Parts: sequence; C-alpha cells; structure tokens
Amino acid sequence: MELSSKQIEQFNKDGYIIFPELFTSDEIEIFKKEVDRVSKIRSEMVVREGEDEAVKIMFQLHEENVETASPPFRTAARSPRILRTAQQCLGDEELYLHHSKLNMKSAIEGSAWPWHQDFHSWHLDGIKQPEMVTVTVVLTEASPINGCMYVLPGSHKQGRSDPRWDDSTAYKLWVAKTSDMKEYMKKFSAPVPITGGAGTTAIFHCNLLHASGHNLSSEDRWQIFFCFNKCSNRPVDVENPRPEYVRSTNWSPLQIGSNLITIDQRKL
Repeated sequence: MELSSKQIEQFNKDGYIIFPELFTSDEIEIFKKEVDRVSKIRSEMVVREGEDEAVKIMFQLHEENVETASPPFRTAARSPRILRTAQQCLGDEELYLHHSKLNMKSAIEGSAWPWHQDFHSWHLDGIKQPEMVTVTVVLTEASPINGCMYVLPGSHKQGRSDPRWDDSTAYKLWVAKTSDMKEYMKKFSAPVPITGGAGTTAIFHCNLLHASGHNLSSEDRWQIFFCFNKCSNRPVDVENPRPEYVRSTNWSPLQIGSNLITIDQRKL
C-alpha cells in the first residue's frame, strides 16, 4: 500500500492517519478466532483484570515460538497494508517491532487508559529518538460508548512531556500529568475519536497524546497495536530492562510479506 504525498503531509502535521475498514470482514473473523484462542492461554503475556479475570492485554502475537504466537497476526504485521505504511511514515525501510499488543476492553468493566505518549515508556526502554509509529486495527466496532481511543492532533510536535507513574489499572504505565494535559488541550485542536467499524486502521506517532475511556457498553471492544521502530534507533542497554514481550531485542529488519490473511498462515 502506497501513501500519497498528501497523506504523509497529514501524518507529519496531525500525527496520525485513519484508514476506514482497511481489513475485510472475513479477515476480521480470522483475527477474532485467534483472539478467542490466545485469550485462554495462562501466561504473563496475557494480562487480566476484574472479578471475572477478563483479559485486558495480550502481548507478542507477532513473534514465532512464544506462548502467544499467532500466525495471522504475524502475517498482518508484515503485510503491505501495515508494514509499508509504517515504512513510509518513518521514511525508513529497515524497521522492527518493538512490541505488539491486543487491548481488550471487557463489557461494563473495561477500564480507561489515561492520556499518555507511547514514548513516555519507550524512551525509558533505552530508545533515544522519537522515531517510532504504531499501527492499530479495530477488531470490533469502536465508539465513544465502548471506550474508543482518542488522539490529540498535533500534540506529537510538543515533544516528550515529563510523565507521572499511574497504577490505577491492571496495566501500569507512565502517563501525562493532569496539569500538562489541561494546557495541551487548550493549545491543540480538540481530541479526535478513532471510531469506525471492524477493520478500521490508524497509524500514529509515538509522541502523539492519546487515551481511551471506560467501556460502558454491553459488548467487549478489541483492538490490536503493532509498534514499529527504526532498526537504527534500537534501544541501548538499560538497568532492569522490561521483559522481552514489551521491549523486543529482535532487531532484524522486517520484510514485507503477503497481504493474504488465512486461518493457518503456516500453509503459505
């Protein structure tokens, strides 16, 4: 998939691009079957929350030979629709996946994600430059009532803010300070919801502020994230590095593969 010069200009200006229903309904059904399969696995790569231990996050679906390995998601990460888009936005063909994760907001209980920049955490992983992007695919319809993601257009130009540690949800992370967010929301355009039917896809910059609300609906909301970094920007050594499933050391450049998503990619 080739982006137009206008789309790349929009990415540089706003920090994100949305592609409505980039994946077909048949492909989404394959992904959903994989979600059902992997969510039953008991692993540190499958984070749960709530009294029912509903799955909140699943990590490392793009790799081989790990507990949560998923051939369809592995193929999707290397497809022209995802990898080529990331290459164009970063202006570099040698990229690797810093990590992949699938966020699952369970009906009624699914908790919010505070405003944050991904580079809040990734910089602490030893990555020096904010030259990273995330491609996210909506697997179930995303709407404000079910806690869709919001982005703050243009906020990536602010640079990395000074974050605070948040432990209010099952997955703890570095987030933007409330006082900073009040100023940013006065400075930049109004937050934009990433809404749409299953298959809708977006790419966004690692310093773009984003958040999502509580899932107040009766249906679960699922969304996969593929987080790309330049191979030349790989992390330097840090003390007490995070686990491999969130801070990959597989820095080999990804090769663009097939656009064909099937149940058993090993047959390709």
